Amino acid sequence: MPLLNRGGTGFGRAIPTQAPFGEVDTSQPAGAAMKTGLFEACANLNCRTGWLHLWRNRSVPVFENGWTCSPACTAVRVTAAVNRELDGRGYAGESHRHRIPLGLVMLEQGWITQTQLRRALEAQKAARTGRLGEWLVRQRAVSEATVTRALGLQWSCPVLPLELHDAAAMTVAMPRLFVDAFGALPLRLAGGRVLYLGFEERLDPVLALAMERMTGLQVECGMVRESLFRPAHARILDAKFPGVELVEAVSEPAAAHALARSVERTRPIASRLVRVHDCLWLRMWLSPQTGPLPETGSVLDLVCSIGIP
Repeated sequence: MPLLNRGGTGFGRAIPTQAPFGEVDTSQPAGAAMKTGLFEACANLNCRTGWLHLWRNRSVPVFENGWTCSPACTAVRVTAAVNRELDGRGYAGESHRHRIPLGLVMLEQGWITQTQLRRALEAQKAARTGRLGEWLVRQRAVSEATVTRALGLQWSCPVLPLELHDAAAMTVAMPRLFVDAFGALPLRLAGGRVLYLGFEERLDPVLALAMERMTGLQVECGMVRESLFRPAHARILDAKFPGVELVEAVSEPAAAHALARSVERTRPIASRLVRVHDCLWLRMWLSPQTGPLPETGSVLDLVCSIGIP
């Protein structure tokens, strides 16, 4: 399945206490306390069921903080969310922001000389492989820690430690597909409110924003040293993730249909939809969430990519 347009720009960290119309309220975990039941009003504002819904033996599914009384109403709500997420997909704000080249960052800091930079660039060009930082370390111009520090300066982010990383506990943060495809490493929670996300070479603010919207947590991104990142990344990929369904739709209506069908089939007590680059990520809660992140078996994920008809 295609995973395109991985670049991105900065992201906000403010989580609204009350979501405006058309947005998802992320002030609390989606599976926290749900008020659903026989006498709830259908979240589809154009629902024509009237008083008949009072007699339906149906308290789920709940999609984006709203109960729907029928499959038709679920389809309306999910379609609106798909249109919202795909509106402006691939707009200019997601294009790559040009940054000062890593070699110039280290040169300006006085960490390398022009001769060392030229020698590393020539070796990289001749080999046609490897990153500049790797060649500088290989030629003993700088240490790996210095390269990571320079990457932090390049992306205006901190260098994050990896002590006591619990891979199994962090698999609930996002689907395995995103960890693998986008080179992300969920590191740890701090104070039950801040989720740290590590990267080896470049940040992915689009992914970070999607995680903020999905989890309701503040996401802080940073760089991790290569020698620490790669084994930790391999460990988390080997750990157990929540169940996931992968869907490739030929069009936006087909994607909305597949997502709505999954919500109806699963009947979650809560669910949310966010976009991650060219994918739609639907998370469905099967039981209440008692902490900042759900339990592995309490959620199901669906990742949907949309192809060209």
